[in-house]
Amino acid sequence: MARWSTSIPTWTTGSGVADTTSFTDSNHHTIQGGTTVQRGEMREIYLAGQAAASAPQIACFGRTSTVGATLTALRMAALDPSTEALGTNATAFAVSTTKPGRSNTLGMLVGCGFNAFGGIVRWTNGPDQIISYLGKAASFGELSLNFFTGNATASIQSTLMFETL
Repeated sequence: MARWSTSIPTWTTGSGVADTTSFTDSNHHTIQGGTTVQRGEMREIYLAGQAAASAPQIACFGRTSTVGATLTALRMAALDPSTEALGTNATAFAVSTTKPGRSNTLGMLVGCGFNAFGGIVRWTNGPDQIISYLGKAASFGELSLNFFTGNATASIQSTLMFETL
């Protein structure tokens, strides 16, 4: 088992997207499994607002019904320095040629609202709150953080911590 962290220090949330609508580059924080059988579990989601004025956010975390392709990987770090890299690790990304789109039936943390004017959201899983990915294909191989229609455009920071099993 290997625990990983991926962060985007600053990004702009935009006005949000509806379910099943393709995301735009750099307007989501997504994890895709590394192989067709790889399984991973979310451990923590952390969001911190960086806006200069009040900016209500409608954060959504869930599965995608369209998975990204030709991914531009974000930086990931092992939480334990003795972690050995897998042959093919999961990929965190925000840019891809094929854009992911949020499933309209597989959202798990929908409407996690907060104010980006200094507000924070921290979700950690309990023993019965396991959110996992399996493989790298729709609809179970990708987990995505993005924002729903009506969201106020604002700068935020996001960190996703997950474990590859």
